[in-house]
Amino acid sequence: MNVFNRYAPFIQDYIYRSGWQTLRGVQNAAGDAIFGTQDNVLLTASTASGKTEAAFFPILTLLEEDPPASVGVLYIAPLKALINDQFERLEELCQEAGIPVTRWHGDAPQSRKRKLLKKPSGILQITPESLESLMINKHMEIPSLFGDLRFIVIDEIHSLLRGDRGMQTFCLIERLCRLAGCSPRRVGLSATIGNPEAAGRFLAAGSGRGTIIPGFDGGKEVWRLSMEHFFNTDPQADEGKAVMEETPVLELATDTAPKAADPGMGYIFEHTRGKKCLIFTNSREECEAVCQSLRQYCEANHEPDRFLIHHGNLSASYRESAEEEMKDDESLMSVCATATLELGIDIGKLERAFQIDAPFTVSGFLQRMGRTGRRGSPAEMWFVMRENHPEPRAMLPDMIPWHLIQGIALVQLYIEERFVEPPRTGRLPYSLLYHQTMSTLASCGEMTPGELASRVLPLACFHTISQEDYRILLRHLLEIDHISQTENGGLIVGLTGERIVNNYKFYAVFQENVEYSVRSGPEELGTIVKPPPVGDKIAIAGRVWVVEEVDHKKREVYCTLVKGNIPAYFGDVAGDIHTHILERMYGVLCEEKNYPYLMRHAVCRLHEARDTFQKSGIKGHPLVHLGGNMWALFPWLGSYAFLALERFLKIRCGKRLGLKGLSPSRPYYLQFTMKVSEEEFYQITAEEAKKDFDPLELVYPKEVPVFEKYDEYVPEELVRKGFSLGVLDIEGMKQRVIGWEKLLKL
Repeated sequence: MNVFNRYAPFIQDYIYRSGWQTLRGVQNAAGDAIFGTQDNVLLTASTASGKTEAAFFPILTLLEEDPPASVGVLYIAPLKALINDQFERLEELCQEAGIPVTRWHGDAPQSRKRKLLKKPSGILQITPESLESLMINKHMEIPSLFGDLRFIVIDEIHSLLRGDRGMQTFCLIERLCRLAGCSPRRVGLSATIGNPEAAGRFLAAGSGRGTIIPGFDGGKEVWRLSMEHFFNTDPQADEGKAVMEETPVLELATDTAPKAADPGMGYIFEHTRGKKCLIFTNSREECEAVCQSLRQYCEANHEPDRFLIHHGNLSASYRESAEEEMKDDESLMSVCATATLELGIDIGKLERAFQIDAPFTVSGFLQRMGRTGRRGSPAEMWFVMRENHPEPRAMLPDMIPWHLIQGIALVQLYIEERFVEPPRTGRLPYSLLYHQTMSTLASCGEMTPGELASRVLPLACFHTISQEDYRILLRHLLEIDHISQTENGGLIVGLTGERIVNNYKFYAVFQENVEYSVRSGPEELGTIVKPPPVGDKIAIAGRVWVVEEVDHKKREVYCTLVKGNIPAYFGDVAGDIHTHILERMYGVLCEEKNYPYLMRHAVCRLHEARDTFQKSGIKGHPLVHLGGNMWALFPWLGSYAFLALERFLKIRCGKRLGLKGLSPSRPYYLQFTMKVSEEEFYQITAEEAKKDFDPLELVYPKEVPVFEKYDEYVPEELVRKGFSLGVLDIEGMKQRVIGWEKLLKL
């Protein structure tokens, strides 16, 4: 097919005006798939490859040829900033054809929304949360708004493949289509899909259509990549050491920062001067701290402030002013950001991105690097890995620079295997089941239990949930007054449930950071984000405490003082780190390979780490004796298999091993004392792993492991079941433990 000739005249004019000489591979491939079939389409191509135009040129052509009687295209994006960015591009494109484009999110103007409700047409851009709100609050308008919907475009679809928010989005799509009586095609867009076939199945679920994944030559990817390591105080890893000549070295410009300043921050400060950069951190707290630190450098050097900040907790005005500043090609400001600037926003001619420590995922690394190199130059990222010097008498695990090794593993996995994390399947999403049940009742009004079940349970993402589990949930919601039964036997939202559903926070299924106050008697010790289960220890206020009680309603943790020493625990299951990343980290420590992107300090620190790794005997032996009864276990497992292993050792093996004081540094290693030998450890753990035990045994007695946002409203038995069968990777853990048995035969 000659795709250009098939485009509508106004699209052809737009291409001429933009000065394009030819269509790109992705645009030809997308045109063939959208014009030539009735299937869903998944477009995977590198950042700034023209995916948005590739999808919308043929879609708008079809809309102009046969104008729909309602909104024709629903465009769903994970961030308001991405919608605002695409709005400008689409409005310019659609103006000539008279196709209206409407933004629908919390910061969008009400006047445009009212206009759309009166005369539904064109393209509607929305976030999953605003779509949830629309389904509840404009329920009666859905048929007229979407009765003739032709396409649903889901941007940055990779960000929706591994959590409740993605499943919520697809629940809403199915509910909307059923209510409006439409059958639109779905078009997914992403730069970072590792397993396109699995993502294609995820995109198609419940649509009754297959998914086409067009292949095309995307050209050669060119990166500029560097990774440097800093101790937070001197000396640095390379001091007094010869470094091989072929190691690329960027000389640090004169650092006139205060003497006690952080060398890693000094490095970023110097190498952002006179440039427009993004500085990525892994948390909002760290983002704030880094921005403050860099602004202090400006002050100390008597320079004007050149750093902005962007994260989800900031007001819209702060976020949007940072975005506008970055779009200005003349601006030389840099922005400290979290994942909010990770996704497809075009923020002008960025010269480089910095990443402080390793991100949790290969997908995150690729997205963050893809913010740069958008105007013809290569993508450029500088990793800055920071750590404190190990204490003079530090235990072996503290001698390994985990962030540096993780960063290398992420990069190598993509270079060597094109690995990107696959969709997370096989979960039991009870929290989302609660949410969609309440949302359905709030939007549709009174229903019989059978009607409600027939609306909710057939949604594709609930295929793992039984009717009996749903009955248990509904009985519980009646007991706690989240739903009520009318005289006719119908179900409606109860008084307590109304307070939940009528709060604007109900529309989101992702967790906001909820802080719990930690108390011992009348004394408040401080706050943590996610409390550990009863019986676990926490370190806060310079001491160690054992958790006696967790009150999720009051957000309080009660504990008592105990002796001992453990790492501070603020409730983090360290991101969603895939087992394959930990396995590649092991490979990084085993091999002697040089990586061309490592800078001088990083080369020396890696050499030290490999030396420690070899001498300690970790290679081939996950269990290492630290002296006395103290041991360290390096399982090389991802976050959820590691969590399963922790519980397996304590609950299934604890007595036989004489295990005490188990202290995890997730997901890298565990330290503990035990009374058996290394051989007995491998034997006992393998024996227990081979037994056919109920996964529920890995939940502590009386524990209700609230993991997702609405778990606190779900019956305890379902929360326990969802955690043990859907969160913990017990199979992955068992395979690893049984594999250790072969060490007995060596």
